[in-house]
Amino acid sequence: MNCEPAHPEPVRHHDQGQWLAQFTSRVLVVCPRCGGRALVVPLPRLAARRNFGELLFQPRRLTCAGCGAVAEWTAAERGAGLVGAVPGGTEDPFFRRPLWLQTRCAGRILWAYDEEHVDALAAYVGARLRERRASPTRGMFARLPAWMKSAGHRDEVLAGLAALRTLARRSTATDRSDAAHERGDRPRHYGTLLFRGGPF
Repeated sequence: MNCEPAHPEPVRHHDQGQWLAQFTSRVLVVCPRCGGRALVVPLPRLAARRNFGELLFQPRRLTCAGCGAVAEWTAAERGAGLVGAVPGGTEDPFFRRPLWLQTRCAGRILWAYDEEHVDALAAYVGARLRERRASPTRGMFARLPAWMKSAGHRDEVLAGLAALRTLARRSTATDRSDAAHERGDRPRHYGTLLFRGGPF
């Protein structure tokens, strides 16, 4: 006897207002030395983070397991405050390196910071019903471009996200996507963020 419902419940996505900044704690980038995959992460810190926005001011380290390249980033100072990084676009917000996770999709560039970011985007794009439970002011999903939200591009975007997931497991310069090129598709300028209250 078949117990499956005749009309299965559509896949739902509940937008809790996640910020793009939440995905900047781990960013895969193109190594400035060898062109392979490098990793950008926050430096260890003593104080507990109060909110995800603080990730944009936290010092960073870039490391490449392939060639041993290492670099560090700290937020610039402006008066008594710090100028934080601004997420968005095909370069990482700290070192301005091309993101490792980029692919051509629907005539545009589809990008993500790491596998967790890819999974979050796939959950949203793959949903047939999308519900918003938070203000769209800083929410990542509300700010996605229309082509990514379009039902007409759903299959193509999901295939692109699957390609990014595969790319995340690769690490050499020859594995690099042709979309992840130097200084191409520069991110839009969103201005700067200023954090007052001293350095971390």
